[in-house]
Amino acid sequence: MSELKSLHKDAIPAALEKAERYRLLNEPGEAESICRDALQADPDNQDALVMLLLALSDQFLEEPEAAEEAWQCAEQIRSDYDRAYYCGIICERRAKAYLHHGAPRCGSRAYEGLREAMTWFERAEAIRPAGNDDALLRWNTCARLIMRDHRLVPEPEERGEPLFLE
Repeated sequence: MSELKSLHKDAIPAALEKAERYRLLNEPGEAESICRDALQADPDNQDALVMLLLALSDQFLEEPEAAEEAWQCAEQIRSDYDRAYYCGIICERRAKAYLHHGAPRCGSRAYEGLREAMTWFERAEAIRPAGNDDALLRWNTCARLIMRDHRLVPEPEERGEPLFLE
């Protein structure tokens, strides 16, 4: 196998612009690769970390296991606001992936994911910078999705008789 080439630290901003373009072109794998190169050159680069999280979350439909790595990225975000906001993004996108797959219980799993996302967005909203209503906008998007999709309902509570075991 070939050894990977290293990105120069000065090239990171331009590389991240390319990564964003790849995301907009619906090519998250290419964006992910660029972000990994940027993080190899500067492991604490917050912009690269956020872009990697977003590129991974763009892949939840095809690669559900990408969620675990997205959570690892979120844990490394230093800003409390950004961490809460992007945790909400992970939950929202994972919920939409559940719904898209249409597996059994997808509606209740997606509902729970959207509610979790809304909780994260509420945390972010409480500490948001002045003039930044992004978390509020995401919360409203989740709420509207729940209101309009009849599949999005909580898991029914099981109300059986208690088992008395010896």
